[in-house]
Amino acid sequence: MEVILKYFKNLSEDQKTRMEQLMPLYKEWNEKINLVSRKDIDHLYTHHVLHSLAIAKYVRFTDGAKVMDLGTGGGFPAIPLAILFPQTHFIAVDSISKKIKVVEDITQRLQLTNVEAIVSRAENLHTKVDFVISRAVAVLPELTKWSMKHISNQHRHSIPNGLIALKGPTFKQELKGLPKGDYVDSYPISKYFHEPYFEEKYIVYVQGRG
Repeated sequence: MEVILKYFKNLSEDQKTRMEQLMPLYKEWNEKINLVSRKDIDHLYTHHVLHSLAIAKYVRFTDGAKVMDLGTGGGFPAIPLAILFPQTHFIAVDSISKKIKVVEDITQRLQLTNVEAIVSRAENLHTKVDFVISRAVAVLPELTKWSMKHISNQHRHSIPNGLIALKGPTFKQELKGLPKGDYVDSYPISKYFHEPYFEEKYIVYVQGRG
Protein backbone atom coordinates (compact mmCIF):
# COMPACT_ATOMS: atom_id res chain seq x y z
CA MET A 1 0.00 0.00 0.00
CA GLU A 2 2.93 2.34 0.69
CA VAL A 3 3.86 2.31 -2.99
CA ILE A 4 0.42 3.77 -3.87
CA LEU A 5 0.78 6.60 -1.36
CA LYS A 6 4.27 7.29 -2.68
CA TYR A 7 2.86 8.39 -6.04
CA PHE A 8 -0.69 9.42 -5.07
CA LYS A 9 -0.27 11.62 -2.04
CA ASN A 10 -3.67 13.34 -2.16
CA LEU A 11 -5.98 10.38 -1.67
CA SER A 12 -8.97 10.99 0.58
CA GLU A 13 -9.46 8.80 3.65
CA ASP A 14 -12.20 6.89 1.79
CA GLN A 15 -9.86 6.26 -1.13
CA LYS A 16 -7.07 5.08 1.18
CA THR A 17 -9.46 2.70 2.95
CA ARG A 18 -10.65 1.21 -0.32
CA MET A 19 -7.11 0.83 -1.61
CA GLU A 20 -6.12 -0.95 1.62
CA GLN A 21 -9.05 -3.36 1.24
CA LEU A 22 -7.87 -4.52 -2.19
CA MET A 23 -5.19 -6.87 -0.85
CA PRO A 24 -7.42 -8.97 1.48
CA LEU A 25 -10.23 -9.05 -1.10
CA TYR A 26 -8.00 -10.24 -3.93
CA LYS A 27 -6.19 -12.72 -1.70
CA GLU A 28 -9.54 -14.19 -0.72
CA TRP A 29 -10.71 -14.49 -4.33
CA ASN A 30 -7.34 -15.75 -5.54
CA GLU A 31 -7.80 -18.81 -3.32
CA LYS A 32 -10.92 -19.67 -5.36
CA ILE A 33 -9.99 -18.43 -8.85
CA ASN A 34 -6.50 -17.98 -10.22
CA LEU A 35 -6.77 -14.25 -10.98
CA VAL A 36 -3.07 -13.59 -10.55
CA SER A 37 -0.22 -16.06 -10.09
CA ARG A 38 0.34 -17.33 -6.55
CA LYS A 39 3.79 -15.75 -6.34
CA ASP A 40 2.46 -12.47 -7.76
CA ILE A 41 -0.33 -11.88 -5.25
CA ASP A 42 2.12 -10.47 -2.68
CA HIS A 43 3.09 -7.86 -5.28
CA LEU A 44 -0.54 -6.87 -5.90
CA TYR A 45 -0.03 -3.17 -5.19
CA THR A 46 2.97 -2.70 -7.48
CA HIS A 47 2.24 -5.17 -10.27
CA HIS A 48 -1.52 -4.67 -10.54
CA VAL A 49 -2.87 -1.66 -8.64
CA LEU A 50 -0.07 0.84 -9.37
CA HIS A 51 0.28 -0.49 -12.92
CA SER A 52 -3.42 0.24 -13.44
CA LEU A 53 -3.04 3.73 -11.98
CA ALA A 54 -0.35 4.61 -14.54
CA ILE A 55 -3.26 5.55 -16.81
CA ALA A 56 -4.16 8.31 -14.33
CA LYS A 57 -0.71 9.83 -14.84
CA TYR A 58 -1.33 9.96 -18.58
CA VAL A 59 -4.86 11.42 -18.52
CA ARG A 60 -7.17 12.58 -15.74
CA PHE A 61 -10.70 11.37 -16.37
CA THR A 62 -13.34 14.06 -15.95
CA ASP A 63 -16.50 13.83 -13.88
CA GLY A 64 -19.22 12.22 -15.98
CA ALA A 65 -16.80 10.50 -18.36
CA LYS A 66 -17.45 6.91 -19.46
CA VAL A 67 -14.55 4.45 -19.68
CA MET A 68 -14.70 0.82 -20.86
CA ASP A 69 -12.18 -1.68 -19.49
CA LEU A 70 -11.96 -4.33 -22.20
CA GLY A 71 -10.93 -7.77 -20.92
CA THR A 72 -10.97 -6.58 -17.32
CA GLY A 73 -10.14 -9.99 -15.82
CA GLY A 74 -10.45 -9.49 -12.07
CA GLY A 75 -10.97 -5.73 -12.43
CA PHE A 76 -7.66 -4.26 -13.59
CA PRO A 77 -7.32 -1.46 -14.47
CA ALA A 78 -11.00 -0.56 -13.84
CA ILE A 79 -11.27 -0.98 -10.05
CA PRO A 80 -8.18 1.02 -8.95
CA LEU A 81 -9.12 3.78 -11.41
CA ALA A 82 -12.72 3.78 -10.17
CA ILE A 83 -11.42 4.38 -6.64
CA LEU A 84 -9.31 7.28 -7.91
CA PHE A 85 -12.05 8.80 -10.11
CA PRO A 86 -15.33 8.30 -8.21
CA GLN A 87 -17.31 10.55 -10.58
CA THR A 88 -16.25 8.63 -13.72
CA HIS A 89 -18.36 5.67 -14.87
CA PHE A 90 -16.36 2.51 -15.58
CA ILE A 91 -17.72 -0.41 -17.62
CA ALA A 92 -15.73 -3.56 -16.83
CA VAL A 93 -16.15 -6.10 -19.65
CA ASP A 94 -14.97 -9.68 -19.86
CA SER A 95 -16.27 -12.74 -21.70
CA ILE A 96 -15.54 -15.01 -18.70
CA SER A 97 -18.45 -14.87 -16.27
CA LYS A 98 -16.53 -16.03 -13.18
CA LYS A 99 -14.14 -13.09 -13.56
CA ILE A 100 -17.03 -10.64 -13.81
CA LYS A 101 -18.45 -12.25 -10.66
CA VAL A 102 -15.22 -11.25 -8.89
CA VAL A 103 -15.53 -7.67 -10.15
CA GLU A 104 -19.14 -7.50 -8.98
CA ASP A 105 -18.30 -8.85 -5.54
CA ILE A 106 -15.27 -6.60 -4.97
CA THR A 107 -17.02 -3.43 -6.16
CA GLN A 108 -20.01 -4.25 -3.97
CA ARG A 109 -17.84 -4.84 -0.90
CA LEU A 110 -15.90 -1.64 -1.59
CA GLN A 111 -19.23 0.18 -2.10
CA LEU A 112 -18.06 1.44 -5.48
CA THR A 113 -21.15 2.65 -7.30
CA ASN A 114 -19.33 3.82 -10.45
CA VAL A 115 -18.43 0.37 -11.84
CA GLU A 116 -20.73 -1.60 -14.14
CA ALA A 117 -19.64 -5.20 -14.77
CA ILE A 118 -20.73 -6.92 -17.99
CA VAL A 119 -20.19 -10.45 -19.30
CA SER A 120 -19.73 -9.99 -23.04
CA ARG A 121 -17.36 -10.02 -25.96
CA ALA A 122 -16.34 -6.57 -27.21
CA GLU A 123 -17.92 -7.06 -30.64
CA ASN A 124 -21.35 -7.71 -29.06
CA LEU A 125 -21.47 -4.38 -27.22
CA HIS A 126 -22.87 -1.14 -28.63
CA THR A 127 -21.88 1.29 -25.84
CA LYS A 128 -20.17 4.60 -26.65
CA VAL A 129 -17.44 5.76 -24.26
CA ASP A 130 -14.74 8.41 -24.00
CA PHE A 131 -11.94 5.87 -23.65
CA VAL A 132 -11.40 2.15 -23.92
CA ILE A 133 -8.68 0.97 -21.53
CA SER A 134 -7.06 -2.45 -21.49
CA ARG A 135 -4.24 -4.44 -19.95
CA ALA A 136 -2.54 -7.47 -21.51
CA VAL A 137 -5.59 -8.62 -23.46
CA ALA A 138 -4.60 -8.79 -27.13
CA VAL A 139 -2.18 -7.43 -29.71
CA LEU A 140 -2.76 -3.79 -30.66
CA PRO A 141 -4.33 -4.37 -34.12
CA GLU A 142 -7.00 -6.64 -32.60
CA LEU A 143 -7.50 -4.41 -29.57
CA THR A 144 -7.86 -1.34 -31.77
CA LYS A 145 -10.36 -3.09 -34.07
CA TRP A 146 -12.53 -4.08 -31.09
CA SER A 147 -12.27 -0.64 -29.46
CA MET A 148 -12.80 1.93 -32.19
CA LYS A 149 -16.54 1.39 -32.67
CA HIS A 150 -17.04 2.23 -28.99
CA ILE A 151 -15.23 5.59 -29.06
CA SER A 152 -17.53 8.63 -28.82
CA ASN A 153 -16.94 11.67 -31.04
CA GLN A 154 -17.69 14.05 -28.15
CA HIS A 155 -14.38 15.01 -26.52
CA ARG A 156 -14.00 16.37 -22.97
CA HIS A 157 -10.41 15.55 -21.97
CA SER A 158 -6.92 16.95 -22.50
CA ILE A 159 -6.44 14.41 -25.29
CA PRO A 160 -9.00 13.22 -27.88
CA ASN A 161 -10.99 10.09 -27.07
CA GLY A 162 -9.37 6.78 -27.93
CA LEU A 163 -7.80 3.55 -26.73
CA ILE A 164 -5.32 3.50 -23.83
CA ALA A 165 -3.52 0.17 -23.45
CA LEU A 166 -0.96 -0.99 -20.91
CA LYS A 167 1.64 -2.92 -22.90
CA GLY A 168 5.07 -4.51 -22.72
CA PRO A 169 7.93 -3.81 -25.15
CA THR A 170 6.44 -6.02 -27.90
CA PHE A 171 3.97 -3.23 -28.70
CA LYS A 172 6.59 -1.73 -31.03
CA GLN A 173 6.23 -4.75 -33.32
CA GLU A 174 2.44 -4.68 -32.93
CA LEU A 175 2.28 -1.11 -34.23
CA LYS A 176 3.14 -2.39 -37.70
CA GLY A 177 -0.28 -4.06 -37.88
CA LEU A 178 -2.26 -0.85 -37.34
CA PRO A 179 -3.91 0.89 -40.30
CA LYS A 180 -1.90 3.72 -41.83
CA GLY A 181 -3.13 7.05 -40.59
CA ASP A 182 -3.87 5.97 -37.01
CA TYR A 183 -2.38 8.45 -34.54
CA VAL A 184 -0.40 6.58 -31.86
CA ASP A 185 1.46 7.86 -28.81
CA SER A 186 3.49 5.79 -26.36
CA TYR A 187 4.96 6.66 -23.00
CA PRO A 188 7.28 4.63 -20.73
CA ILE A 189 5.67 4.06 -17.34
CA SER A 190 9.17 4.20 -15.81
CA LYS A 191 8.95 8.00 -16.24
CA TYR A 192 6.11 7.98 -13.70
CA PHE A 193 7.02 5.07 -11.41
CA HIS A 194 10.61 4.14 -10.59
CA GLU A 195 10.24 0.53 -9.43
CA PRO A 196 12.21 -1.99 -11.60
CA TYR A 197 8.94 -3.72 -12.56
CA PHE A 198 8.04 -0.79 -14.83
CA GLU A 199 11.25 -0.65 -16.84
CA GLU A 200 9.68 -2.44 -19.83
CA LYS A 201 6.11 -1.24 -19.36
CA TYR A 202 4.39 1.33 -21.57
CA ILE A 203 1.18 3.26 -22.02
CA VAL A 204 0.07 3.13 -25.66
CA TYR A 205 -2.61 5.55 -26.87
CA VAL A 206 -4.42 5.16 -30.19
CA GLN A 207 -6.62 8.12 -31.06
CA GLY A 208 -10.23 7.46 -32.03
CA ARG A 209 -11.02 7.65 -35.73
CA GLY A 210 -14.16 9.78 -35.50
